[in-house]
Amino acid sequence: MELRHLRYFVAVAEELHFTRAAERLHIGQPPLSQQIQALEADVGAQLLERNKRSVRLTQAGRLFLEDARRILALSEQAGATARRAQRGEAGELRIGFTFSTPFTPYFATVINHYRQLFPHVTLTLREVATQHQLEEISAHTLDLGFVRPPELAYPDDIKLTQLRQDPLLLVLPVAHRLAAKPAIAIADLAGEGFVMYPKDAGTGIHPQIFRLCKAAGFVPNVAQEAGEASTIIGLVAAGCGISVLPSSFDRIRMDGVCYRPIADPQASTSLLLAQREEETSPLVAAFVKLAQEATLESGA
Repeated sequence: MELRHLRYFVAVAEELHFTRAAERLHIGQPPLSQQIQALEADVGAQLLERNKRSVRLTQAGRLFLEDARRILALSEQAGATARRAQRGEAGELRIGFTFSTPFTPYFATVINHYRQLFPHVTLTLREVATQHQLEEISAHTLDLGFVRPPELAYPDDIKLTQLRQDPLLLVLPVAHRLAAKPAIAIADLAGEGFVMYPKDAGTGIHPQIFRLCKAAGFVPNVAQEAGEASTIIGLVAAGCGISVLPSSFDRIRMDGVCYRPIADPQASTSLLLAQREEETSPLVAAFVKLAQEATLESGA
């Protein structure tokens, strides 16, 4: 059974006249009659009763007409879906993001704009540390990722595009001796206890803090570890130490905590978009284009 046979049958069923149906389909009447006969033979049931004066549907024909219309509608829908996918307007896009990314207004702007432009795309968002994102993108379990600069080696097939630059902030208890200063140098933190992500969390901030402290002449004393930024900030409020986090986290307001700029010019981090180097998916290309346009518009 072919789709064209269904189209021929629907035309005859709606016109109840072979000549008018043939004109509507732009084919001759004899070939149309032959195709309907072939369809009935294929189906194994008489669909039309015809004589010299009239054509009418049999009971089987009436039921078959309902299914034929549904099948034709589904075939049109399937074609439209495929065309949307080819244009990057349908399918599933799997995107990872770091713990700090949702706190940047840029991220919300990009995601909201993308959802408005591509409502037929299923957008699957997952919070994943930078290093693990890069591994998952290479393994094709993620398509894109909002990441921070990786401090460890990552797969060769990964391409990174800078979206914006964010300063790092010092997170302090409000009663801390440094809290009154408008900006604090990393060297001023020697001897302090740090609350940090675990070393194996896969975040870029952990090795960056060690690198900044080493450049300032000391090794940070890790007093406490926590896997969530909100927990880190809560532990700072509880007097367990100080911390250094991307500036986007200053939107987490908590009693007993204050945020201060770091004076060292190298105390900053980038927000990057990670993708596979040889990616050909129209879905990915459309998202990357939108993300880069949002970067230019925001002046990030």
